[in-house]
Amino acid sequence: MKIGIDLGTANVMVYVKGKGIVMQEPSVVAVDDDNVIVAVGAEAREMIGRTPANIQAIRPMRAGVIADYVITEALLRHFIQKVQTGRRFGWGKPEVMISVPAGVTSVEKRAVRDAALKAGAGEAYLIEEPMAAAIGAAVPISGPSGAMIIDIGGGTSEIAVISLGAIVVSTSLRVGGNKIDETIASYVRKKYNLMIGDRTAEEVKIQIGTALPLERELTMDVRGRDLIAGLPRTIPMTSSEVMEAMEPPLQQIIGAVRLVLEQTPPELSSDIIDKGMVMTGGGSLLRNIDKLLTQVTGVPCHVADDALNCVARGTGLALEHFDFYKKYLGSQM
Repeated sequence: MKIGIDLGTANVMVYVKGKGIVMQEPSVVAVDDDNVIVAVGAEAREMIGRTPANIQAIRPMRAGVIADYVITEALLRHFIQKVQTGRRFGWGKPEVMISVPAGVTSVEKRAVRDAALKAGAGEAYLIEEPMAAAIGAAVPISGPSGAMIIDIGGGTSEIAVISLGAIVVSTSLRVGGNKIDETIASYVRKKYNLMIGDRTAEEVKIQIGTALPLERELTMDVRGRDLIAGLPRTIPMTSSEVMEAMEPPLQQIIGAVRLVLEQTPPELSSDIIDKGMVMTGGGSLLRNIDKLLTQVTGVPCHVADDALNCVARGTGLALEHFDFYKKYLGSQM
């Protein structure tokens, strides 16, 4: 059995050979005082900000790397077992391919591999996220032509130029969807003296967030706790306010894209101008972010089809066609 796992800061997606993406759940684990796991995935996410004193809802991945080894192992075990349960794949241990950010150290890579092996994998391979995103977005990577991938996930943004099946230039930025949520919550706190949770901030980003001004302003009622009175309060928010709130993390992403473009060899730069930059990951679904990047770089930018699942699909396809991709992944495993 072959399983591809996109072990993200915000979500875990699981790809099974012949089935496609079979599971997508938040990477959250709820544990009690005795470190006993109470809930995993969607069930645990519902508990964020709502748990009693004896239960904690933890995100074991931070900025795309393992922050809590034991909990990550439990998370992987949960998904591997869930995929195997009730499926006629035999009883053998599965082969697993896991995506990791391009900028991780060898120690962080080893931690991911070890966690997967302890969670029940027979073999565990690693693939760098930009490479997995390119494979999942059906971007040709084996030829001598350059392709640029911008993958904005929950904890990290990966920007890379790929040619001849290898990453030529890349940067990994520990800024992603979660950081954008934090800046929205911070903006609301400073401007309105209103405390909102991460889930509310994420909802605001999805409902009315935009990277460029909209022709028709969007509005949304935001509920939280008044910091002065200490009572629940609702305020109206507009899309231009959210755009203002999101500016710092978006500027960091723009800076990273510019840096990679500056370091790209001229021959590959001309390929990128012809083909454009490809965006993947949940962060690429933010309204007008592709237009913003086109505007500031002068290079066409477009969002891949099914951008959210590109890394998971690429991880699974790399394992499915392992003999073909092995020569490209040798340095990454």
